[in-house]
Amino acid sequence: MVSDPISVPASADASGAAFSEKAIDLLFSLLREVVERHHPELLPVLAGESGNTLSPQMLGRAIQAQGILFQLLSIAEQNGGMRKRREVERLQGREALPGSFANVLASAKKAGLSAERVREAFAGLKVRPVLTAHPTEAKRVTVLERHRRIYRMLIELESPRWTPRERHDLEDTLRNEIELLWLTGELRLEKPNVSQEIAWGLHFFNETLFEVGPDVLARADEAMAQHFGEANLPGFLEFGSWIGGDRDGNPFVTNAITRGALIECRLAALRRHRQSVLELLRGLSVTEASLTLSGDFRDALTLALEESGEGNVIAARNPGEPFRQFLVCVLNKLDDTIACTEAEEGAACRRGYESADRLVTDLRTLEAGLRDSKLGRLADTEVVPLRRQVDLFRFSTVRLDVRENSTRVTQTLEALWRVSRGEPDDVAAPAQDGKEWQAWLMAELAAPRTGMRDLSGLPAVANETLGLFRLIADMRPKVGREAFGSFILSMTRNASDVLGVYLLAKEAGLFADPAGVERCSLPIMPLFETIDDLRRAPAIMRELLALPLVKRSVRALGGVQEVMIGYSDSNKDGGFLSSNWELFKAQQKLTAVGTEAGVKIAFFHGRGGSVSRGGVPAGRAIGAQPRGSIQGLFRLTEQGEVISSKYANKGTAAFNLELLAASVFDHALKSQAAAGSSSSPEFDDALEALSGAAHAAYQNLISNPALVAYFQEASPLEEISLLNIGSRPARRFGAKSLAELRAIPWVFAWSQNRHIVTGWYGVGSSLANFIEVRGSRGEALLARMFDESPLFRLIVDEVEKTLAVVDLDIAREYSQLVADAGVREQVFGMIAREYDITRAQILRLSGTRGLAERFPEYRQKLDHRLPVVNQVSRQQVSLLRAFRMTEDAVRKEEFRKTLLLSINCVSAGFGATG
Repeated sequence: MVSDPISVPASADASGAAFSEKAIDLLFSLLREVVERHHPELLPVLAGESGNTLSPQMLGRAIQAQGILFQLLSIAEQNGGMRKRREVERLQGREALPGSFANVLASAKKAGLSAERVREAFAGLKVRPVLTAHPTEAKRVTVLERHRRIYRMLIELESPRWTPRERHDLEDTLRNEIELLWLTGELRLEKPNVSQEIAWGLHFFNETLFEVGPDVLARADEAMAQHFGEANLPGFLEFGSWIGGDRDGNPFVTNAITRGALIECRLAALRRHRQSVLELLRGLSVTEASLTLSGDFRDALTLALEESGEGNVIAARNPGEPFRQFLVCVLNKLDDTIACTEAEEGAACRRGYESADRLVTDLRTLEAGLRDSKLGRLADTEVVPLRRQVDLFRFSTVRLDVRENSTRVTQTLEALWRVSRGEPDDVAAPAQDGKEWQAWLMAELAAPRTGMRDLSGLPAVANETLGLFRLIADMRPKVGREAFGSFILSMTRNASDVLGVYLLAKEAGLFADPAGVERCSLPIMPLFETIDDLRRAPAIMRELLALPLVKRSVRALGGVQEVMIGYSDSNKDGGFLSSNWELFKAQQKLTAVGTEAGVKIAFFHGRGGSVSRGGVPAGRAIGAQPRGSIQGLFRLTEQGEVISSKYANKGTAAFNLELLAASVFDHALKSQAAAGSSSSPEFDDALEALSGAAHAAYQNLISNPALVAYFQEASPLEEISLLNIGSRPARRFGAKSLAELRAIPWVFAWSQNRHIVTGWYGVGSSLANFIEVRGSRGEALLARMFDESPLFRLIVDEVEKTLAVVDLDIAREYSQLVADAGVREQVFGMIAREYDITRAQILRLSGTRGLAERFPEYRQKLDHRLPVVNQVSRQQVSLLRAFRMTEDAVRKEEFRKTLLLSINCVSAGFGATG
């Protein structure tokens, strides 16, 4: 361990790593000053001492300072990364930036693709990051806002224009922000409710995404114009959300909450559009005397003034200013729309906008009027960005998905079955995977409806679930169909599960025809999560897409059937290597099923923040998808701390959005250009064998009867639930079994105790077994796969990075918390042996002597973080022991607060929780 974990090597910037040495030095020195002013006795702990002599309260303050250290380091890294990208663009041009539209389109041009081919690819593409409120964000909004101010201060300090006095003043302001961060309570005093989570999600739109989203669309247009001489690409970006719609295991997401989420998201967009129109109105002070107004715009203005009902007043208030008069009419209509939304009248609004399309039309009218008056540049810089904003965020900000699990849906259908047949509550419904149940579903779906059935006898739970579908039917005319995404059915096990959702949609009036037999107007998406479910998915979708009702519904909704695939649960179920391979195979097979059925299958990737839950570099992850698997709509979840790390600052948000969209576009273009098989049969055969061996090794661990006891005692699993970081329970149905434990706390706890088995376990055994069975030819094949297979290389790289964070010495200290020595030695022994095998095999494959040598920037980040993380991890072991053994309530509470701060601190050090 280095003597002073806060110190920074002088070579930090010189190595090319994405952070600024000067910024880090400044931030850390200011933090030291703050800590020294308030608690000088904590400085030894910040210099690497254990802190064993401190009281729990003072140790908590020291751990909070160490957590702030990580937060400041991340801010400096974001700032440094932005500076580095600017420098590359300044010296080499934007096309030299990997992951930019300029880079992708320059490559397309060199490859000989035509502008028509590129435009076709854009025309069929939608990229939709989906914000979720998964309980992995350990920072309060107050803290996030403080971070943003510190980030902006660093940008201010980059400028060379300041005098020494002004720079000193800026540094004083920065010190004040750090001091306020130090004095701000980092832990939530109460669990957030869902309404607070909705506000938390909208915070990122108000702070960055409303502005950054249209900028990303503009970058694509600029790159297209530069390399192909054309612009005005169709909009390809949109946002989704689960916050307020995800009721899978969260009893606090009610129909009233979902209704509130729709209204709040609609109001957020409308208020943003109003603010933008008002700013444009104030700036567009063009007098009619100074230009020639086109007849078309004059006619449009006359009509707008007449429709406003107060044309004379508007004209008198803005005499001789036709564009301002037009914008006042637009503003008044937005005000009416906002008022109607607040009153939940929606489309019944008399003078407001009935849809975002009408506002877009008005903005195009204004744009054309300016161009006709030879003010095209003004139109480009002032009106086009606003039009892009409205096109992107519509009147809904996001498309809200609703999600429910198949167990709850089945309970509702069973109640419906009893009511429809007049059966008492104690009569069991047919088995859900049987022919009798499916026959009943098909008969109900085929039966015409003359009106809504009387279902007043349904139990409360079933009534709530059916009420969700009725809510959608009620709200769509008020907020617009674009305010909704899809209904996502988690834990989909068979075709009947999905058909049951169609039936509930029919009962709620969500079919396009009055009789309710032709087609469903609500997109319904199955979610396949476990290894077995992923393997069953192609057969399930083939069965569904063969049904006329499903096929008609999909074609009416654009000819794209979405399927969601889960990275978290498949990893928890099968281990890292098997999860990645099964996800890859499922996409290949489902794409083929769609082709057979004449339907495009689009994938929604349920990724989390950590590597164990699919959180790998976006560009490489997309590049490793099967060829041809990105068709039309590409969606992925942005969860918890990932949202704040990607979208808290404008520069970082713009980079991450462009990287995501450009990577999807690059994959689509390369799939177009390369016909034939998307992978090597030899590589596929090898991955199948590797996956089988890895799965067996992983199952040997998680099926060990001693594992549950070991995991609960050797990790802060139960204590994590004391963190108030999300409204959703850690277990779906309140059970205590490993099967019911959600993937997030599963990964969270294994990362806290430094075992991190979720990111590597079983890989070493699979590689060793492969070489043992196939000999030198097998080893040569692995070497070729390492060089040529994007998927295999991604798996190996991420395993190696994870192994660099695993610390068996610290893990052994956690294992000492296990009371039963037999359990302790058995489970820890298995993990230690597999770690040694995996480390040796990965280094053998990569040809390096040390872990992460191939990733110098990553290694340097670890060098700055691990000494402090290791220190806090050891403190956490002592805190866990003291918390669990202490019976005095006051003393136990002191240990609890400090323990939770240590969990926050380790999470901040790694940059991820679950």
